[in-house]
Parts: sequence; structure tokens; C-alpha cells
Amino acid sequence: MRGLMQQSPLDVAGLMRRVERLFGHKRVITATATGEVVATWAEVAARARRLAAVLDTLGVPDQGRVGTFGWNSQRHVELYLAVPASGRVLHTLNHRLFAEEITHIIRDAADDVLFVDRSLLPRVWPIVERLATVRRIVVMDDGGRADLPDDPRIADYEDLLSRVREPARPAVVDENDAASLCYTSGTTGRPKGVLYSHRSIVLHALMLLGADTFAISERDVVMPIVPMFHVNAWGLPYAAMLAGSDLVLPGPATAPAELIDQLERHRVTFSGAVATVWRGLQPLLGAADLSSLRMVVSGGGAVPGALSKAWQDGAGLPLTNAWGMTETSPVVTCARLATVHDGLDADARREVLRRPGPPLPLTEIRIAGDEGELQAYGPTVAAAYYGAEGSPASFTADGWLRTGDVGAIDRYGYLEILDRTKDLVKSGGEWISSVQLENEIMAHPAVYEAAVIAVADERWGERPLACVVPVPGAEIDERDLRAHLAGRVASWWIPGRIVVLDEIPKTATGKFSKVSLRGMVGL
Repeated sequence: MRGLMQQSPLDVAGLMRRVERLFGHKRVITATATGEVVATWAEVAARARRLAAVLDTLGVPDQGRVGTFGWNSQRHVELYLAVPASGRVLHTLNHRLFAEEITHIIRDAADDVLFVDRSLLPRVWPIVERLATVRRIVVMDDGGRADLPDDPRIADYEDLLSRVREPARPAVVDENDAASLCYTSGTTGRPKGVLYSHRSIVLHALMLLGADTFAISERDVVMPIVPMFHVNAWGLPYAAMLAGSDLVLPGPATAPAELIDQLERHRVTFSGAVATVWRGLQPLLGAADLSSLRMVVSGGGAVPGALSKAWQDGAGLPLTNAWGMTETSPVVTCARLATVHDGLDADARREVLRRPGPPLPLTEIRIAGDEGELQAYGPTVAAAYYGAEGSPASFTADGWLRTGDVGAIDRYGYLEILDRTKDLVKSGGEWISSVQLENEIMAHPAVYEAAVIAVADERWGERPLACVVPVPGAEIDERDLRAHLAGRVASWWIPGRIVVLDEIPKTATGKFSKVSLRGMVGL
């Protein structure tokens, strides 16, 4: 016997109807090169409906891929709505990747039309120019000064929108149809496509509203600093639509001083970014009034204890860690303080929040194998990869995603990420966690950043090598740093070799690039 409930699909069009009807008066604020642009959600939704008609006039087929090279902006939000709601697939592209990676991704996705912010043209056009399979390139004028190439494929976003008088007819979309496509950063092998469904996007947005997750509500002012080209900006724009939050978008204004100004001036209550961003803002905390913030989420890697304390001291609240991957929509776990933590002091409570925390409702995690690999399962987790670079080995026989992370789960379900399987250091037959070692190194007051990599050792097989960046004006004393580590980690974890660098290379999404780092130190 089946239940007798209405078969209302979970789709992006439903998110658009909700924000338009209930929260049309709330605002979307975008920073541009020439000042801020403010629109209501009702105006954004109306433009998105006309944009869907533009896709019709451009001849984009049903389920056709629409690529975007864009900053966090109102126009990008309009694409977030119009493309999936019209039955096409939104494909957000990372302009920071290498040219050959971008070329591979566009070809693998078979992008039909590309939307590009004008300020990104100097970076993108030399790549796109050679791709004859891309039929049209729509330029979004964000105040950038780049000259428009003389190419018949190029059109202007606002010009196309102005020619459309009526919105597109509603598309018939199944909730399991593809809605958006995002490629992994390619840290191991070539980037792989992750194809999200309408259902997974809506469920993920709903999960972010949970009281024990991000608790995003109508009263919030949400500012996603995480790029909209990366995993749908962690789903934050969709969560803001569902809740009716104001949305603040930094556009190309991503320098620390510009971000701090936006957080303060717009009385932002919730923001999310990788630890690299929060570290860049740290020196400016004392000069800004950030009292409106209720939650600052750090993802993409471990939260160093010293950085979280600096935020608590300077902004009045510690960083909250969340864990996920492109393959998981991305949020799977989020740190929170439960009743079992009520007796902890401030330092211990901060320690709880800087770790990934328990899984969100509807998701499951487990630890498997000799290395303790973390695996994930749920309706917002990929079941396979899209395109030529699919990897069946990334999934278990019973359908769980093999994340490549090494972790541990305590009795209350709280996750701790110990390392990536490829970044573990196996010394004398025992594992050393590069993540834990990095965190202890960064607790030293003279250290700004630290990354640990394995180097071959004739006696022990592998030994850890520490690459450190000093705090501006400070010097690294190797003996003092090793003394600092004594008692914090096992004696055999302490690196025998320490390399001082001006900067640790980052991936296109702001994480430490250990592949590049090995090249820098000659490994």
C-alpha cells in the first residue's frame, strides 16, 4: 500500500516561487567595481523568469549545459534560478583553474552557452576562443574594463534581457532531473563532474536551515564569501531563498578590507568561507564592529585552534567548522555544542566547534578499512561521476562514497578529520596525521601558516617535512618551534626538517596545494 500524499516535486522552481511570493521585499545586495547594486528578491525572480526566456531565444536545448564564469553577484543568482527552473543544467566554472583543466571541463560537460563576467574576460577569453563547440558567449557587465572581442558569438546580458517582454513558460521538470553540475578541483587526477538533481539541491538547502546546522532564517543577512562557482556556494544562495534571508554578495571585492567593510556595513549575521579567507581577515578584526555576526563557518579543511581563538577574541565568536565535498552538495557535518558539552569551559567548547561535528539529518557517515577511511551516504551525496573521468572505485559495493579522508567518530557521532589518505605520513610503520601536526605548528605565535608533507627516509620510510610561513615581522626559530611541539605531539611526529616560505601555494578553491608545495621544495 502506498501513501496518499500529493506528488509535489522538490525543484528549484519551487524555491523561486517561495522567495518571490513570501519574501519579495527582502534584498539582494551586490558589490561591483562601480558601487553596490540593490534589488529585491521579487525583482531578482522576475528577471530570472525573463532570463529563462532568453535561454529559449538562444536555442539552448532541454538539459543543455549552461556554463558560468562569474563572481558572487545578483546576475549569478538569476542564473542559479533560471537555468535549472527552465529544464537546463547550470554548470558553474572556476576561472582560477589552469587553462587545460578549464578546456577539459567545458568539453567534458559539452557546454552549449557560456555566461562570463566582463572583468573575467582577460582570463577566460583566450581559452573559450578556441572552443568552437560553445555556440554563444553572454557577457555580464560587472564594471570590468576589458574590451569585448570581435566575435559573432558574443552578446550582452542586459541587452538580451531587455528584448524579452514575457517570462518563459514553466518547464516540466522531474525532481530527479539534473539541475546543476560542478567539477571537483582535480587534486588527484583530472577534475570529475558531480551532477546535482533538483531534489538534492532542495533537500540540501532545507538541511542548512536546521537549528543544529546553520539555522538560517528570515532574520538573517547571509554573505557567502565562498565562491558561487564552488559547489553552489555551499548551497547558501538556495538556503537564503528558502528562508527569505537578505543576501549580500561580494562580487569581485574580495580583498580583506573590502570583505570586512561589507560584513560590518550590512550587519551580516552569517557567513561562510575557507580558513584562508578567515586568516586574511584576522588582522582587521579589532577595527571593525562585527557584533551582528552569530555564526561564521569555516570549511574546506581543518580550523586551526589559534585562528578560531583569534576570531573569538577579535570578533566575539569562534569559527565553526563544517565538513563536506563537491560530491556531497557539499555540507555533510557541522560542529555544534550539545548537552554533553554543557560543563565545558570556553576553551574546550571552542575545541568542539573547530572540529567537523556530527552528520546533518538525512546523511550518514562511517569509518572503514585499515586506514580509517571516511565514507558518506545520503540523498545529497553523489552515486556516480558525470563524464569521461568517472571513477567506480570511489564508491563502495553498497553505494557509499569513499571520501579519501581519514577520520574518527566518537560515541556521540562527532567526526574528526585526521588527514587525507594521500597526505598521511607513514613513519616506521605508524601513521602521522599531517592535519593534526599542522594545527599544532600553527599554534606557535610566530607561525602564520603551516603545511606538512611526507618525504622519503631511508630508515623510517617517510618522515614529515614542515613548511611554515612566519607572521609578518616574526622569525622562525627551528629549535623553539620543535620545543613548542614537544608535549603537544608524540616525539616521533616532530619534523626533522623545517622549511620557511614566503607563501604556501593554494588550490583554486583556497586549500593548501600540497602537489605544488612538493614541487617548490624539490620533491
